[in-house]
Amino acid sequence: MAPSASASYRYEARAWRAGVGLVAGVDEAGRGPLAGPVVAAAVILDPGRRVRGLQDSKVLTPERREELFLVISERARAIGVGIVDHGTIDRINILRATETAMLEALARLAVAPELVITDFVALRALACPQKNLVDGDARCATVAAASIIAKVTRDRMMLELDTKYPEYGFARHKGYATPEHLTALDRLGPCPIHRRTFAGVWRQGELFVLEDQD
Repeated sequence: MAPSASASYRYEARAWRAGVGLVAGVDEAGRGPLAGPVVAAAVILDPGRRVRGLQDSKVLTPERREELFLVISERARAIGVGIVDHGTIDRINILRATETAMLEALARLAVAPELVITDFVALRALACPQKNLVDGDARCATVAAASIIAKVTRDRMMLELDTKYPEYGFARHKGYATPEHLTALDRLGPCPIHRRTFAGVWRQGELFVLEDQD
């Protein structure tokens, strides 16, 4: 299979030519898993120090994501990360949790963006213009950069959580509903970082309820 094409800088270039220099891409990692946090990243790339080879983090190998993470971290004008934990996801739902993480990531940028480009998530009450692109992480370089920062950050968190709950295999599946993970859930029930409101954490039509042990 041919490798996926790199994400384009055409949206950023259009803004830069119009005098809009601070373009932030925003994306998240972890909307679908049954356990762990949702993590969002906001990235403002430097027009003079472009990062080549940016792609949707999902099509990259873990090794390539780590390489690009380092390059983005070195060259970006600003990076912000927002994290919303499993308990908050259960309380406010995953869509609101994703929006919250994205807004937190934007708030953590060292400079305020003049334009925000998202992977199709519309952010309410944003102080600057935004563009919400379908498949933004595959089409827009800045959003792809954000997807890589978010994915690597979350994967590292799940590796740490695997040392606390090794019987679930979080280091391998990162909390997604793989057969291995579902088998562990069926055998052991959920651990404290599982999202209790997610259907994959249910068994025989009843939701597991455990005291929060965090």
